[in-house]
Amino acid sequence: MLAGLILLAACANLGSLFAARAADRSREVAMRLALGAGPIRILRQLFTEAVLISLIGGAVGLWGSIGLLRALSVWQPLPSAPLQIPVYADANVYTVALLLSLLSGFLSGAVPVKQVLRTDPYQVIKSGSTGTVARRISVRDLLLVAQIAICAVLVTSSLVAVRGLVRSVHSNFGFEPRNAILVETALSMAGYSTDSAPTMQKRMINALEAIPGVKSAGLVDRLPLYYGANGTHVFSDKTVDLRPSNAAAEVVLYKISPEYFDAAQTTLLAGRPLSWHDDKSAPPVAVVNREFAGKIFGSASNAIGGYFKRHDGTRIQVVGIVEDGKYGSLAEDPQPAMFLSVLQSPASEMCLVVRSNGDSQQLAPAIKSAVTQLDAGLPFTIRTWNQELESALFPSRMATLSLGVLGVMGAMLSITGIFGMAAYSVSKRKRELGIRMALGAQRKEVLQAALGRAFKLLAFGSAAGLLLGILASRVLASIVYQATPRDPLVLAGVVLAMALLGLLATWIPAQRALSLDPLILLREE
Repeated sequence: MLAGLILLAACANLGSLFAARAADRSREVAMRLALGAGPIRILRQLFTEAVLISLIGGAVGLWGSIGLLRALSVWQPLPSAPLQIPVYADANVYTVALLLSLLSGFLSGAVPVKQVLRTDPYQVIKSGSTGTVARRISVRDLLLVAQIAICAVLVTSSLVAVRGLVRSVHSNFGFEPRNAILVETALSMAGYSTDSAPTMQKRMINALEAIPGVKSAGLVDRLPLYYGANGTHVFSDKTVDLRPSNAAAEVVLYKISPEYFDAAQTTLLAGRPLSWHDDKSAPPVAVVNREFAGKIFGSASNAIGGYFKRHDGTRIQVVGIVEDGKYGSLAEDPQPAMFLSVLQSPASEMCLVVRSNGDSQQLAPAIKSAVTQLDAGLPFTIRTWNQELESALFPSRMATLSLGVLGVMGAMLSITGIFGMAAYSVSKRKRELGIRMALGAQRKEVLQAALGRAFKLLAFGSAAGLLLGILASRVLASIVYQATPRDPLVLAGVVLAMALLGLLATWIPAQRALSLDPLILLREE
């Protein structure tokens, strides 16, 4: 959709240029009509010019896109999940590019059609070259407003995405990824059974905590925000029929060691954490988050000591409550989650979270040595938690980058359109501006007469684009975490950006208008 807006803005830009060119060639068109040329022949020439320019632009764009697709084919944005998806242009791509180029050319060439068909050869030849600019709203004005509105939409969306990305990087995930290193392993690949896995896991935790500089270490079967989350149904303690339709909620399930909350720096709000005494010989217990406590028990106070059931009928007692977090994606609503003891629900595949007092990357050699000494045949990988979060932040970053690129392209089109409008206005009103200056008009009055119309169109287009951008940016909330278009900084940034674009686009025409010499202009006229 955004690419379609850019194409639409380009068509509007090209259409306004053709309309201005048709106005400049009004005397030529009038002469040809007076000499017997038919309107169809003149229109055929205009459409031919528009289509040729559009085809040339389409060819250049297709050539650039082929190079970009080749780069994307070998790009691996996620080191933890190396993927290579071949992306190439086929006959369908070439066909679509050709059709879009032809359509763009016809749309751009159709803008001055009405202007040509309504040309009166007698009046144009009689009055000479048109040196005035119409005061009423013209097609060029509408096209310029459309360009500016599209640019404002893209600028608003890109700023919303940037602000959302900044918030997502500095927001509370329910864990602290900084100064944490991850050791991921699968004990089953080294010959450990599900029943023997907890013993080896305890040895690994003790060995890692003995390393100087390690503050705490804990394990979890699946990291939060690691390509989704495991879900399961839970039931109230009074429920007898344990069919999924009778479930009290679908919650996120994690299996952890007692030290996991310390290693992940997840805040315990009430109750106690899990302990090594919560094994298979002890009653089943769980720690839940605040959303779980409110959804199942009504409040945190009612949750502590309360019971709920799993799908197999197991009654589990809540012994603690932790803060809410992000489990499946950054853009998700608060989800209920429960944390079971890895001793009561063993898991052979796990990830150790090692919390350090300083730079966690310096501990990698010591961690590798400690794990190898425990079992040289145990496969494992080591990386920081911030590196692991790259996969979770990837959609937000790509959306921000894409919107930023499209915003720059929209800004370039708007600058071109505003510049063309202002330059055309100055060039066609030189005589009027010279008379004003000869009669003592001030610089401010000259600028207002020369560029006032362009700035009014800029204001109208920016306001319309800002409103549309606020509405369109709501879609970003499902991709970029905490993306909100009602941010005062976003609104101020859009206003400032559009004002700077207007000043940049009108700077050269303004200097040209102020440098006019009334004597030279009047002598030429």
